Amino acid sequence: MATPAVDTEVLRSLEIHEARVHAMPGRQIRDLGDAIMLHDPLDAEPFWNRVNGIRWPGEGAAFDRRVAETVALFATLDRIPHIWPRPILNEPPDLAERLSAHGFEDVGGGHIMVLTDAGPAKSAIRALPNGVTVERCHSLRGDARIRASAGIAAVLTEAFEVEPDREAAIELETEAMFDHPELHACLLRLDGAPVAAAKRATFDGATYLSSIGTLRAFRGRGLGALATAIVTADAVELSHRKAATSDRHSERAAIRMNLPFPKVMPFTPGRQPNYLT
Repeated sequence: MATPAVDTEVLRSLEIHEARVHAMPGRQIRDLGDAIMLHDPLDAEPFWNRVNGIRWPGEGAAFDRRVAETVALFATLDRIPHIWPRPILNEPPDLAERLSAHGFEDVGGGHIMVLTDAGPAKSAIRALPNGVTVERCHSLRGDARIRASAGIAAVLTEAFEVEPDREAAIELETEAMFDHPELHACLLRLDGAPVAAAKRATFDGATYLSSIGTLRAFRGRGLGALATAIVTADAVELSHRKAATSDRHSERAAIRMNLPFPKVMPFTPGRQPNYLT
């Protein structure tokens, strides 16, 4: 299958989609005209406070002015300046190099990917390993909501090496996601204990996968890939049901994730850097 065409408008639509996902629940998106800002009024974590989707002028003085204005904006919010260039099609093209010249430091990044073949995901979920059960978590209430949130938070805290004192915050945020019909989670249990998890956000004809993790003791068994396959297949099935009623046959499950998955095609080799001052 051919790789979908990618241009600045496609990338910007994915950037806006991703920012909207991260804004749920309780964060703010600011349209800066030539960029997008995500801001968390309560949490200073740079991941939740960033500028991306940048379309800054290429002329030297005008570019320098936008950098200075953006740094000042972060200062007024008492946040560390944090910028995500694109992996390709930056505006200006040498955005990353210019940010480095302004004192920003590359602190790592991920990949932007788009699903081109749903076959492997569908095949992967036809038979579950012995002892593994799947919980599809969506719009939960009561004890089921509390139990699922605790399990997902326990997996993600260890999988992403989050400080243990932040586990309660992750659990609360997971509980809050169930108030949003666009947000779904998959929790895998082995003999009743949580071992792997993944989340998806599906709206506006695209799906964003995130928070895919497995407990260290259970890695290498394909559980993270299984959780990824489940949320991917569910998203594709939803898009097919929509296509059947709306004739939007071009709908795809768009994915931004940091881990490879069979038949998931990166837009471009290399990673999407993000920069901090």
